[in-house]
Amino acid sequence: MVGLLVGILVVSIAAVPARSSAQAPPSNPAYAGSRSCRECHEEFYRLWSTSFHGLAMQPYTRDLAAARLSPQREEISVGPFRYRADISGAAGWVHESGPWGRKRYRIEHVLGGKNVCYFLTPMEKGRLQTLPLAYDVRAKQWYDMAGSGVRHFPGRQPDAPVDWRDWPYTFHTACHSCHVSQLSTNYDLKTDTYRTTWLEPGINCETCHGPSEEHNRLFKELPKGAPPPADPKIIRVKAFTSEQHNDSCSSCHAKASPLTAAYLPGERFFDHFDLATLESPDSYPDGRDLGENYTLTTWRMSPCVNGGRLNCTACHTSSGRYRFKAPDKADEACLPCHRGHAADPAAHTRHKPDSPGSRCVNCHMPTTEFARMLRSDHSMRPPSPAATVRFGSPNACNGCHKDKTPRWADRWVRAWRTRDYQGPVLHRAALIDAARKRDWTRLPEMLEAVTRRDRDEIVANSLIRLLRACGDERTGPVLLAAMKDPSPLIRSSAAGSLGFSPSAAGVQALVAATGDEVRLVRVRAAQALAGIPGFTASERDSAKVTQATEEYLASILARPDLWISHYNLGNYHLGRQDYASAVSAYETAVRFDPTQVAPCVNLSMAYARGGDNAMAHAALVKALSLEPDNPEANFNMGLLKAECNEPAAAETHLRRALRADPLMAPAAYNLCVLLGEKRTQEALEFCRRAAALAPREPRYARAYAYYQGILEGGQPAGRSDAGGSPQP
Repeated sequence: MVGLLVGILVVSIAAVPARSSAQAPPSNPAYAGSRSCRECHEEFYRLWSTSFHGLAMQPYTRDLAAARLSPQREEISVGPFRYRADISGAAGWVHESGPWGRKRYRIEHVLGGKNVCYFLTPMEKGRLQTLPLAYDVRAKQWYDMAGSGVRHFPGRQPDAPVDWRDWPYTFHTACHSCHVSQLSTNYDLKTDTYRTTWLEPGINCETCHGPSEEHNRLFKELPKGAPPPADPKIIRVKAFTSEQHNDSCSSCHAKASPLTAAYLPGERFFDHFDLATLESPDSYPDGRDLGENYTLTTWRMSPCVNGGRLNCTACHTSSGRYRFKAPDKADEACLPCHRGHAADPAAHTRHKPDSPGSRCVNCHMPTTEFARMLRSDHSMRPPSPAATVRFGSPNACNGCHKDKTPRWADRWVRAWRTRDYQGPVLHRAALIDAARKRDWTRLPEMLEAVTRRDRDEIVANSLIRLLRACGDERTGPVLLAAMKDPSPLIRSSAAGSLGFSPSAAGVQALVAATGDEVRLVRVRAAQALAGIPGFTASERDSAKVTQATEEYLASILARPDLWISHYNLGNYHLGRQDYASAVSAYETAVRFDPTQVAPCVNLSMAYARGGDNAMAHAALVKALSLEPDNPEANFNMGLLKAECNEPAAAETHLRRALRADPLMAPAAYNLCVLLGEKRTQEALEFCRRAAALAPREPRYARAYAYYQGILEGGQPAGRSDAGGSPQP
């Protein structure tokens, strides 16, 4: 039998399901707070203090409740519990009734407010927890908070809401760094406790401009009438390049995971974060939002953005306001580059000039909704109702014409536009869709989409990540070429993918990448090298490989309060064959979130490789109790049972694995080997299936030829040197 597989090698891209940004601790005396800006910048202070940035989090007060909230009319049931919000008094409360009696939770803070108000309550170990009731600002309605967000989190079934007490709804693990300023969680891993402090609730002036204490002192001491100094001792965002503007906003407006514990505006995004792209099930195959993605992923798909001149501040002020909200300015965001279309809007849009259908953003940036929050599609692509027909993704036409079908909209679009602009959208989406389904019949097209000169960065990056499940040798040259791509995101993903099927040329490229100018690339290269058995850097490369590895380890524990950080640390130790350390890390991950299957599966492998099959079995029993049909858990249990000479149990679990994942070629192959010469016809069918799923895997072809030879009654082909059955 083959050795135990790594069940699910999740890298840190999935670590934080929402936005992720870390900020400097408030104990730094260089931070003076936003009120210190008011003396010289009264107008800016007024605009900021009333903006959704400035009010991203507020203390709960009676006045806030009176101004923003309405009383809850009926109790809301969540599982066996019933909840009711009481905002009638000086303090706000959420009352719980359930199997264990009655309890009430004080509303301490209010989060958000543009679309939804979330409410935080203090819990044990210093946690602030998001309460089970939220308030829909537009509908003026209380609702089940967790029930609206069933697609938010990794490792969860799409239709299984997360309990509001679990870590994904803990303020510190999901939303803290984008709703308060100069925060420090002061998290203690040994006691699993927080002593959180922050300078101000909301996103303050210094979040974007950096520490202001020295700036304030300098200008207060400046003689009257003297010219301002060349160095104002503060970050001047007006001097930013377009890329710096975009990166600074993206530290909050991205579905990303952190590499470091600190980010300052002006620094490169990919020195501090990794980004989720279309490999995520929260996106439709064409890139439209399905779940909660924030902005950066679709933004980087925009042809306007990729032109190099557009940045966030073209349309938004530093306080987050939209510059063109007034009806008479609705198209001015697009006019500087698209005056030809705007000169005769009816000819371009085929709608009346003063109708919503003639507004640029309504067709090119339609709103999508998830968890009761509205977002504009920042890919800025034209409507593609054909993608709705094929993939179910939303389109702008039917966003307005709700009484019509996508096919109706597609007919009109094709009648109006002789150029089939939807064709490339459908082609790229079909490749993403096929790769998600591990359908490699279109592999040559996928590889071309990665390497072509006009490749879409997000599509190419998504395919590179999805191709990790392919195992076809034709991916190797493409990944090597992608290591030289101008995009650090693509280089980093190519580095990560090279670690799944290392070659001499791949190792050489990874070693070179540990000296890349961008931290994300160095980290992913070091991660890949750490998982290659027996790799040792040469004396010439040792220093840079060591430094990149240190950056990688630091990135893993940039968020030590998340289960997936310890899971990834376990993967690092497992790759280095340090099984005791791997066990410790995986056990921490399981302790942090006992509902996750992946660390249980990999914990079993660490135990098995360390020679403790009993503990490996116990870990897999737990994994299967959480998810009985999990293919990785069943596959590894099948191999373990076979190793323990329990063929019937091994067959049962391998069949379950293949039933749960019909594309799992190793499960089919191991069933073939397990059944062997006793049930040769059935073994042959499993070999045929494995060979069809992975046609370039020589073991599968040899086994197929061997058992076919037995059935034909002749000398079996593919015999081993010892004359026995084929060896895995």
